[in-house]
Amino acid sequence: MPTTHDPLLDVRTCEQARLSRDARFDGLFFTAVTSTRIYCRPVCPAPSPKPENIRYYASAAAAEAAGFRPCLRCRPELAPGNDAWQRGDHVIARTLKLMDSGVFDELSAEAMAERVGVGARQLRRLFVERLGAPPISVHTTRRLLFAKQLLTETTLPVTEVALASGFRSLRRFHAAFLQANRVPPRELRRHPTATNGDALTLRLGFRPPYDFPAILAFLRGRALPGVEAVDEHSYSRVFGPADAPGWLRLSAWPGDVHALQLQLHCPQPAQMLGVVTKLRRMFDLDANPQSIGEALKQSTVLRPMLRKRPGLRLPGGWDGFEIAVRAILGQQVSVAAARTLATRIVQRFGTPVTSPVAGLERLFPGPEALVDVDLREVGLTTARAATVRGVAQALLDGRIDFRSEQPLDEFVERWVELPGIGEWTAHYMAMRALSHPDAFPAADLILRRAAAGDGPELSTKALTSLAEAWRPWRAYAVMHLWRSTSDTGSAAAKKVA
Repeated sequence: MPTTHDPLLDVRTCEQARLSRDARFDGLFFTAVTSTRIYCRPVCPAPSPKPENIRYYASAAAAEAAGFRPCLRCRPELAPGNDAWQRGDHVIARTLKLMDSGVFDELSAEAMAERVGVGARQLRRLFVERLGAPPISVHTTRRLLFAKQLLTETTLPVTEVALASGFRSLRRFHAAFLQANRVPPRELRRHPTATNGDALTLRLGFRPPYDFPAILAFLRGRALPGVEAVDEHSYSRVFGPADAPGWLRLSAWPGDVHALQLQLHCPQPAQMLGVVTKLRRMFDLDANPQSIGEALKQSTVLRPMLRKRPGLRLPGGWDGFEIAVRAILGQQVSVAAARTLATRIVQRFGTPVTSPVAGLERLFPGPEALVDVDLREVGLTTARAATVRGVAQALLDGRIDFRSEQPLDEFVERWVELPGIGEWTAHYMAMRALSHPDAFPAADLILRRAAAGDGPELSTKALTSLAEAWRPWRAYAVMHLWRSTSDTGSAAAKKVA
């Protein structure tokens, strides 16, 4: 009989998902085969092995730590992440966010553990218990799987693949890759996917159902001309530095594939993993709609909304300061009005790039560009102009930040200390900039009306109380409630920032 090395994995569920190749479980566990020493995704099309040869692992890192190598057919590097450990304020989630932010390599084990509020030994124990491998092994496996994708899908030189996947030493990259895959990196260069000019094409997997049109619709109404472009089928953006800009386009992968297609031009290979990680967060590709739906469908308010849009996700933002400015501009005004003001700021203070692409020609200004300017000249009120400048100064001073690993309550508490920043703005920023699944701007008028159904508008206190049952997925409830007003054609929906 199959066995599991993780007490949190249910063997029967894993068996059913593997035998039916259920894509809803892709990335939630991995199947290892003792006779071949290979591990696979539950959707692997290979013939089923003998049951007595099967082992289940909670993570790719755990499978590799046990001596298994990734399957070349189903390609574990394409599996979506497991948001059971990537979301919220749990110690493991906060550590994984540190890995995503790119500062993991700069921290000692002790410093990393201190950032998430535990000791180094306790952090290692938690990772081994829950993910089957210590933090450094999880981090290395994630980088190696990204390298494997680049080697398989692109024509990037091996040296650039090493840099793009976070390795500073080519020798260390070769050694780590050989140990994990039993073949040197060049062995995977036989059939690379063709490039689109000087752009790479990468596959970004997700767990179905996934409502990509809904995310595009949300972003389209807020798109800033010159910085980003959103149509019914894709999202495009230019990103820095201004003297060597990159650009990207994200669209649905052709055919019946649970993935998005990323076309990426990234002049600096070391930026590449960060860009892909940011896009996975921004488009919420690692969410598990099954677990979110199970929690929220208990609500009579949300149940019909979940039935209508089971794949609704949480749209994030590209940059924290950009989202902060947008949130301030959106206080008590319509989306269109906030977008108009943000566009003026971009055109007046944004940085032109040296090589525009398809109308993408500017970078959103950073805090250093707005800290001392008079924003009233582009139409901001005196109070809002002062709030933007105050936020810019606080970021430059280090009093506030967008560190992804900080707990929600700590983030909100620090931000509301700034003049002009209230609970609504802080929670909205946590939703969009941190992609925090439990952020909840309870004072939002549209939420209070939508959650009331046909009854009288709820108070902020009443909505906060009602939403306690929606934890830790309150941000997804926000998206369903906002979307419900759009679906009914409510004029109030145009007020959602």
